[in-house]
Amino acid sequence: MGKTLIIGAGGVSSVVVHKCCQNPEVFEEICLASRTIGKCDAIKKQLAGSRTKIQTVQLDADNIQSVIQLINSFRPDIVINVALPYQDLSIMDACLATGVNYLDTANYEPPDIPKFEYKWQWAYREKFRNAGITALLGSGFDPGVTGVFCAYAQKHYFDEIHSIDIVDANAGDHGYPFATNFNPEINIREVTANGRYYENGDWIKTGPLELKRIYNLPEIGPRNVYLLYHEELESLAIHIKGIQKIRFWMTFSDNYLNHLKVLQNVGMTSIKPILYENQEIVPLQFLKAILPDPASLGPRTKGKTNIGCIFQGIKDGRPRTYYVYNVSDHEKCYAEVGSQAISYTTGVPAMIGAMMMLEGIWKKPGVFNVEEFDPDPFMAALTRYGLPWKEDFAPTLID
Repeated sequence: MGKTLIIGAGGVSSVVVHKCCQNPEVFEEICLASRTIGKCDAIKKQLAGSRTKIQTVQLDADNIQSVIQLINSFRPDIVINVALPYQDLSIMDACLATGVNYLDTANYEPPDIPKFEYKWQWAYREKFRNAGITALLGSGFDPGVTGVFCAYAQKHYFDEIHSIDIVDANAGDHGYPFATNFNPEINIREVTANGRYYENGDWIKTGPLELKRIYNLPEIGPRNVYLLYHEELESLAIHIKGIQKIRFWMTFSDNYLNHLKVLQNVGMTSIKPILYENQEIVPLQFLKAILPDPASLGPRTKGKTNIGCIFQGIKDGRPRTYYVYNVSDHEKCYAEVGSQAISYTTGVPAMIGAMMMLEGIWKKPGVFNVEEFDPDPFMAALTRYGLPWKEDFAPTLID
């Protein structure tokens, strides 16, 4: 059905390529591009014998002209961006210049400013609309599936949704004293930033991990969850009718938080360059270089994740609570695609979003977040491709 250019060759990219190859009728040919071609070749080797044709190429995604040249050479129907979020705009510019559809899993973030906002990408709406191509933003799990969950709840179970609590819980254990389950630079920037949530038309600021509660979550039990800001809050506050409050919660172990505090205290999480032996280095980038590669955690990680949304609102004049979630097993994910559940839960929705676009189900000119499309075909595909979801209309989660 189509040719797909995938930019990036980390843990999420590996899952995307594996899942695309499980669907060769849609993904007939893939070009996998990254700054480090050896990573691309390693992924290709894992999929030797696949019906999907795979080629690899070296690419600097910061260089718009290089991306344009690759697109013109390969002539894809869609570009899946699973590179760094700093590169979103350069890849979007290349897609505009070549008239190719675009998808990513995380919103743009300037390298020197730890801000997670959609304003830079939403500014491309008219350009993509005029070019007659689609940009689908945030088609991972959170953002991504969480937005689809919200659209599904709004379509089927509520007349008005008043509150949404997104809960991202990882009960996995990789055995390292300290490691991050996805890109350390992005992970630590998220966690050390101030928290923020939406309530009654305003954004309420909190200190980093200032608000804490305990959720007793299905299949993983009681977990400490902390409020932080996450990009899907910004788009959901606009697209979910009648919403009054949206918050995002994530689990962190005491061990993780203690290590992070020490690293902050000694300046290792800073993004301000320092001079070391006549060379400028960014401490957080150096820390990333010495921490375990998230892609290496797969064979070590045991346990499960639970990611879902808790809704409160009104249906037919009566109060209603609804909880929809997915539980994924790290070891089962690794057995299937060679990656742990954090990468798996992001990579599968990226493939599904691309499939929705290639099949013309989610396709219209402009720039869109996932909750702006019909959630039903996406929800059906989640179960079909490895992320089955469960629902509960009377959850008792808070201890």
